[in-house]
Amino acid sequence: MLRFTELDQSYPAKRPANERRGDFDEIYAPFNPKAGADQAARCSQCGVPFCQSGCPLHNDIPDWLMLAAEGRMREAWERSSATSTLPEICGRICPQDRLCEGACVIEQSGHGAVTIGAVETHITETAWKEGWIEPIHPKRETGFSVGVVGAGPAGLAAAERLREQGHAVTIYDRHDRAGGLLIYGIPNFKLDKSVVERRTQRLEASGVVFKLETELGRDISLDELRSRHDAVFLAIGTYKARALTCPGSGSEGLIPALDYLMASNRRGFGEEIEGEDRLQAKGRKVIVIGGGDTAMDCVRTAIRQGAASVTCLYRRDRENMPGSIREVSHAEEEGVIFEWLSAPLALKGDAARLTGVVAQRMGLGAPDADGRRQPVVLEGAEADLEGDLVIAALGYEAEDISTLGDISATPRGTIRVTQACRTSLPGVYAGGDIVRGASLVVWAIKDGQDAAATIHADLMARAAAGAARELEPAE
Repeated sequence: MLRFTELDQSYPAKRPANERRGDFDEIYAPFNPKAGADQAARCSQCGVPFCQSGCPLHNDIPDWLMLAAEGRMREAWERSSATSTLPEICGRICPQDRLCEGACVIEQSGHGAVTIGAVETHITETAWKEGWIEPIHPKRETGFSVGVVGAGPAGLAAAERLREQGHAVTIYDRHDRAGGLLIYGIPNFKLDKSVVERRTQRLEASGVVFKLETELGRDISLDELRSRHDAVFLAIGTYKARALTCPGSGSEGLIPALDYLMASNRRGFGEEIEGEDRLQAKGRKVIVIGGGDTAMDCVRTAIRQGAASVTCLYRRDRENMPGSIREVSHAEEEGVIFEWLSAPLALKGDAARLTGVVAQRMGLGAPDADGRRQPVVLEGAEADLEGDLVIAALGYEAEDISTLGDISATPRGTIRVTQACRTSLPGVYAGGDIVRGASLVVWAIKDGQDAAATIHADLMARAAAGAARELEPAE
């Protein structure tokens, strides 16, 4: 360990930009065993592991780095999977530069962070290759049944932990494939769909039942689920696009980011897409409005679809954007143009078709509550941008949850929970984006795992109370 003074930071080999622009394959090759061990050995094994506190899951990062460096890969995988149900997915899509790697002591010392995400992926891919990841075989069956609504990261994480404890688990999801935004929202070049599908296949082999194309509030009610199961976990996510409100934003030519990304991912499955021309960037001048990771997914997808040009419009500068700086760098390499400090003042075109955006130039004022400097309008500074495909990537909000019945909601329309993921309804729990608002996959995984722990504890307490009543002497 502590080899950061003799070994430079190195990520897995990245495919050249001109090559990866032409397909949707993942852009990084896997680490080979020596490279993975060398990069893991750069860890300083510091007494206070800030990487661990910077990780929402509090993964035991120094320990599995040490084990990987020593070639003890099965132990490394066991330690990694003890705190994360989807480590190879987090390794691929977490913004490590803002989380574990950003907090790494080696990064702060100027030597470049340990490549934690790449090593995490390397460890779990080794486990899959070696056959160490098998179906779940609980030590005993509890006799309890849990319904999980939503097959995204929160739901999958909860299902795995609940099945490990011996509970019967049924997952309900509105889509025709399990995985939620891991399948339909995140492009293949960041997360190949086979990586998600083998996880859901493992859950099926473990006895988890999937009921797809079943939407809560349309095909089944919460009351029905509560009568069918001993506990219900709501992990329904946030799918309502945040609205753009400038003049022209009511045009049908303005495409919500999720509509665009879902169409692209479905196309990758070989499906025919309704409104194909409207949702295809080939040969078009594309403008994406937004600066988060979803916006980066859109611009990089448009490049691969063969857009004539791709421009990202964002109201702050590079240093104050919410998305991963690493993703911005990938996009720049692939040919995306960034219009920093620019916000949409109006959309040009008509009710059916857009022809561009009038951009308002911005400056930066005082920091907001998150520490990012607030954008301020520069009067009289405008610019016309040509574009015949305009995509709004402004984030997501909760859909109307009033159809769920008498469940307590926050002013933002999300489900209100206690710290232990319990809702206002007995036996009903919630987590992920429907509680937090649109957030990172890793936070959804944490909520799913935390909810599973609470559900298990509550069910075991119920069983103990029932057993105690049975032992009471008859009057």
